[in-house]
Amino acid sequence: MEDKILRKLFLGFIQIHILHHAKEHPIFGLWMLEELKEHGYNISAGTLYPILHSMESDGLLMKVEKKVQGKIRKYYSTTIQGEIILEQARNKAYELFKEIKD
Repeated sequence: MEDKILRKLFLGFIQIHILHHAKEHPIFGLWMLEELKEHGYNISAGTLYPILHSMESDGLLMKVEKKVQGKIRKYYSTTIQGEIILEQARNKAYELFKEIKD
């Protein structure tokens, strides 16, 4: 049960990571999986892709398809709404961190 609770909490952190990186430069799934692993989030493609699709549906990300080595790769960037949400999330995360750091 503890893992399930932590997974729910970490989902929000993962979405913030996605917005952060998609604002810096267009991201694609495999790159994002590797980036998240560097931060201790071991999620599968079967978890990540629905998150990306949901964030796109919510208007936080926009997708561009490009042909790379004969295959279509989907690149995601933040929308204006995604950037607004990211800024709000950063502010809330900072406030939370100040409160719980000790």
